[in-house]
Amino acid sequence: MVSRIREDVACIFERDPAAHSKWEIYAAYPGFHALLIHRLSHRLWSAGLRTFARWVSHVGRFLTGIEIHPGATIGRRVFIDHGMGVVIGETAEIGDDCTLYHGVTLGGTTWNKGKRHPTLKSGVVVGAGAKVLGPIVVGEGAKIGSNAVVVKDVPPGATAVGIPAKIIEGEREQAREAHAAKLGFSAYGLSSSDDDPVAQAIRGLTDHTAELERKVAELSAALEELRRRDEEAKGAGDRSDAARLRKVVDK
Repeated sequence: MVSRIREDVACIFERDPAAHSKWEIYAAYPGFHALLIHRLSHRLWSAGLRTFARWVSHVGRFLTGIEIHPGATIGRRVFIDHGMGVVIGETAEIGDDCTLYHGVTLGGTTWNKGKRHPTLKSGVVVGAGAKVLGPIVVGEGAKIGSNAVVVKDVPPGATAVGIPAKIIEGEREQAREAHAAKLGFSAYGLSSSDDDPVAQAIRGLTDHTAELERKVAELSAALEELRRRDEEAKGAGDRSDAARLRKVVDK
């Protein structure tokens, strides 16, 4: 138990640049507190003490603003950032190293018993306000864009955006994603089909910056090649001077 707590704190400290110390996480991170309370309620639920488990879960919701059903299964190193408004249903399954932002819902689409909530594989990131609904599977390392509504399976490593969510495809979109990640933010909440002029402007700036970086890299490579040739030429000249000097000495 202690090792799991330390692991949770370490993963939060690694993923959240706003965390200034581990003591701050212990004292003031509702996502961390919600997971601690969920572990207790889940054990009670698994032991058959379901009413008591729901009461503990309710207390956790009151204290943190995060509602996690005690029947939900949550893996290791899961980070709920900010967390207010997060809802995780009874049959939801969350794998290791997943990240959920505020307002995320892992919900059901039916009143029938049985599996009715989503499964998130390891390393999934779900953006703020996203709704992942039904007994679907979000593959390992996939990303769900902010405010997306996902009702179908998402392949491993894919990015889903929009309402209803669609998979981002194409080399240009993927290159934009990679460049945005390098800049310190991800544009996966945006897609080429958005009509929002601000979103289009951000995409244009991202593409322009990526093109400038590509040209600068090409210029740097060309300058490095010229420098290397110049050094080789100087070296060849030095060797020829040394050869002439040896001839003079020999005579």
